Amino acid sequence: MIKQIINNLLFRVVVAIVLGIGAGYIIPESLGRIFATFNSLFDQLLKFLIPLIIVGLIIPAIAKLGKTAGTLLLTTVGIAYGSTLFAGFSSYLGSMAIFPSLIDGQVNTAIGESTKTLSPYFTLSFPPLFDVMSALVFAFLIGIGLARLENSTLEQAATDFEKIISFLIEKLIIPILPVFIFGIFLDMTYSGKVGMILDVFIKIIGTIFIMHVLLLVIQFVIAGLVGKKNPFRLLMTMMPAYFTALGTQSSAATIPVTLAQAKKAGVDEDIANFTVPLCATIHLAGSTLKIVSCVVALMLMQGIPIDTLQMAGFICMLGVTMIAAPGVPGGAIMAATGVIASMLGFDAQNQALMISLYIAMDSFGTACNVTGDGAIAVIVNSIYKRRM
Repeated sequence: MIKQIINNLLFRVVVAIVLGIGAGYIIPESLGRIFATFNSLFDQLLKFLIPLIIVGLIIPAIAKLGKTAGTLLLTTVGIAYGSTLFAGFSSYLGSMAIFPSLIDGQVNTAIGESTKTLSPYFTLSFPPLFDVMSALVFAFLIGIGLARLENSTLEQAATDFEKIISFLIEKLIIPILPVFIFGIFLDMTYSGKVGMILDVFIKIIGTIFIMHVLLLVIQFVIAGLVGKKNPFRLLMTMMPAYFTALGTQSSAATIPVTLAQAKKAGVDEDIANFTVPLCATIHLAGSTLKIVSCVVALMLMQGIPIDTLQMAGFICMLGVTMIAAPGVPGGAIMAATGVIASMLGFDAQNQALMISLYIAMDSFGTACNVTGDGAIAVIVNSIYKRRM
C-alpha cells in the first residue's frame, strides 16, 4: 500500500510542490541554480519530444479507427467529439465569466514581474526536428493514408514507434516530471511568486470541480431525453464507474466497471461492448474542460489577451490531439502541452503550472470522462434501436 502511494504521480507532484516551496525560502542561490540548470535542460527535452509524441500517438490511433470504419463507429466518434467540444467551449465561456472576479487584483502580478530569479549555470539547445503544427498535419495525413492500406509495413513501424514513445513517456518523462515541478516552485518561491499561485490554484480547482458536476448533469439530461429515461437515475447508475475512476485515475482500468454499469442502465450488450472501450480512448470531455479552464486562468493571471477565435481553434485542435493519449499514463497532458505551447505561446513555467494543475485534478477529470461514456452509450443505443 505504501509503495503504491509513493509511486502515485499525484503524490509525487504534491511532494515536489511542498518541498519546492519549503526549499525556496532557505536554499542558497548557488544550489538553486543547479535545479534551474536541470529545468532548462528538461524544458529543451520536452520541446524536442513533444512533436514526436504527437506523431507517435496520433498516427496509429487514426489508422486503427479508419480500419474499423462503419456507421456505428462514425456515430460514436461524432457524439464523443461533439461532447468534448461542448465541454471545451462551455468551460471557456464559464471560465471567462467566473475567473476574472476570482483572480481580481492578481492579474499582471507575481508571475512575470519579479526580477529576482534563479538562472541556470549553462544552457543547451537541441531544437525539435519539426514544430508541433507540422507534427499534427503530418500525423493526420499519414494516419488517414494508413487507414486505407492493408498489412502495411509502415503501419507496423508506426505501431513500434508508438511503443517507443509510450516507453519514453512512462519511463523517462513522467519519473523526471516531479523534479521539474520542484524546480519551478523552488524558483517561484525564491522570487516571491508562490503565494499568489497557490491561492489561485485553490480557486481554480474548486471551480473546475463544480464545472465537472454540471457537465455530467447536462450530459445525462441529454441522454435521458434521447433515451426517454430518468437522467438522474442514469447518472446514479454510473456512479460506481465515477468512484472507481477516482481511485484508479485510469479510463482503461475503469472499463469493466463502466461496461457493467452501462448495461445496468439499459444499454444493449453489443452496443455497450463497442462504445465503452472506444469512448475510454476518444471521449475526453472532463480532461478538455479542465485544460481549457486552466489555460484561461493562467492567461488572465498574466494579462495575456484572450482571443475568442484563437481559443476556438485551440479547443477544436485539443479535442483531436488527445484522441490516443488516455491509453498512455501522462500522455494526455504531454500531447496537450504541445498544442498549448504552439498555439497559445506558453513558456516552460506556464507549461509546468499547467501540468501541476492537470495532475492535481487528474482523478476528477478521468472520473468525468468515464461517467460521460455511459451517457454516450445510452444515446448511441437509442439511435440504433430506432433504426432497427
